[in-house]
Order: sequence, then structure tokens, then C-alpha cells
Amino acid sequence: MFRDFNFKLLVIDKLMYQDKLIQPRFQIADVLHAKGVTGDLWEYLHEQDLLNTVLEEARQYFTDLEITPDQLAAVDELITDGGLDIYHQCSPFWDGEDDLFDISSLDDLALLPNLRVIHDIADVITTVPGVEDTLKARGIAVH
Repeated sequence: MFRDFNFKLLVIDKLMYQDKLIQPRFQIADVLHAKGVTGDLWEYLHEQDLLNTVLEEARQYFTDLEITPDQLAAVDELITDGGLDIYHQCSPFWDGEDDLFDISSLDDLALLPNLRVIHDIADVITTVPGVEDTLKARGIAVH
């Protein structure tokens, strides 16, 4: 369904962490603890050289997560801020200083028939060629 994993993350953040339309909320710490990771999470991820990457457990969960057409239709606005909850579930200590969550395509806009506004437009989306024209053509405002 989604072509761009990072775009899907924006949609999931809206539905799961902001609007709570998808439950339960995914919590990476709980998943890692269930796998036997104990102690300091930062230390574990540092030792495993996983501080600046999307953790495989999160990638798999969010890739496999099915979003219904009704849920997609409920998305009328998105936020592209680097501080989104979902980013910290994917990469708990991500500092926002790289392109880890950059969007490479806006093809998935077609999945959101009621999207009207994108707030806090950030570098994660502005790197897509023709982003302004694409959003304008779809009647999506940027604030």
C-alpha cells in the first residue's frame, strides 16, 4: 500500500500517537524488554551500534501495520516536525541531525483523500522534488 516508509510513519504518528485511532500504541522499550534487553536502553543501543538507525523491531512492526481505508480517510492534517513520537519509537535517541526520516516520494498522498494541511513543514519533506507544486495541486495547505 505505502510506497514510502517514512511517509507511512507520518500517517501512523497521526493515527496512533496523536489521535489514538490505532491502538495499542507501539512502544519500542516494551518490545526490547520483552526480548530480554535489560538495563539502560541507551547503553544497549550504543553497544549494538544502533543509535542512529531505525530499529528492526520498529521497522517490521510499522511496515506490517495495516491501516484501514476509514483510518486513512480520518487523516486531514499531518505534522512533519522532527520531534514526533513515532521517530523516537523507531530510533529512541535520534537527534534529528540527519536524513534518517526524510521522505523521498509524495505518491502516498493519494492514500489520504481528506488531507488538507501539513503543519511545521520540515526538511524531511521539502527535499522531495516539486513538493510545493504537488501539494498545491492537491489543495493541501502548508502552515
